[in-house]
Amino acid sequence: MASPRPTPFDFVFGALAAERFPAVQAAFESSGAAPRDRDAFLMTREVIQLIHELRPDDGSGGEIEELTAFLHHAWLFWLAGTPALAIEPSAFDELLRTPGARTAAAAPPPEFYVQFPERRLWAEIAPGSAPEPVDGCFLGREPDGSLTVLAALGMRPDRPGLSVSEVRGLRTAALARVDGSPLFSALMPGGSPAGLASLAGGEELLELGWRAWILAAERSGD
Repeated sequence: MASPRPTPFDFVFGALAAERFPAVQAAFESSGAAPRDRDAFLMTREVIQLIHELRPDDGSGGEIEELTAFLHHAWLFWLAGTPALAIEPSAFDELLRTPGARTAAAAPPPEFYVQFPERRLWAEIAPGSAPEPVDGCFLGREPDGSLTVLAALGMRPDRPGLSVSEVRGLRTAALARVDGSPLFSALMPGGSPAGLASLAGGEELLELGWRAWILAAERSGD
């Protein structure tokens, strides 16, 4: 697995992960907690210190929740060896068009990042907000079989941070938009002729995450 562009992990954490994440790992190993246990993660002293340092001075409760979710995924990504899968444009188009397999025999890394073609997929971080480009998603399978998906949006060189949106769940058998338009079809004016796609809410993000997870599983078995 490889990524042609910096991932959100590179963009935000850089050398900080090498400096700070080993101490978090040591704390978990001594406590016996499972790495995907977010409650245990957020109760770790080293994690609390990191959140205090990284939180915006005027951060709201929602922003802190997004930060903690991103930090947890970043740490799991680091534990897994920072595996990233860049989906080429043709494969991305196919991913959006067809549901593909419901399951896969092989398994991808326990946490990985899937990167979409640049500025092809757009989403609103909140209803009524300006659409932002989705760089990709962190994906992790939970012990109960559900998938956790954390999308990274709005990465720009002139912006100090980024937006994130997290969903978790099992795969829905027959997801459809209320208006009957195809899943992932463009919602922005002029988007379809430009070859753009959109996420219409968390259910579509989760479905896209499942499709990407299965694609990564299939490629892991090659």
